[in-house]
Amino acid sequence: MSTVLVVDDDASVRTFTARALMLDGHDVDQADDGDVALEMIIEKNGAYDLVLSDIRMPAMDGIEMAKTAVKDFPDLKILLMTGFAEQRERASDLSKIIIDVVPKPFSLADIRQAVKAALETDRP
Repeated sequence: MSTVLVVDDDASVRTFTARALMLDGHDVDQADDGDVALEMIIEKNGAYDLVLSDIRMPAMDGIEMAKTAVKDFPDLKILLMTGFAEQRERASDLSKIIIDVVPKPFSLADIRQAVKAALETDRP
């Protein structure tokens, strides 16, 4: 199917999300912070079909990672997720580089549907 990079500093959320996507047949890589994800994106020359990233992380947040990644890989699809309303607001001006922001907590069905929709969407 698709190759997805799941980025979240919370190991339980990252693992839960990765497993859900693997059940749908996706190849899934995982990163525990935005800086690590950015290195992985560069290493793979932007070859991910989708990057699903938390916004709030310690070293590099998902917004900064997304802004940096699309400079070199403008066709990269990025879906952000957050449990914080203020973080969702910060992402509202990124409609040209991200597909959407998924609210946390989410169910298995919610995240699978959000990823499916993102993969079917043309990049913003």
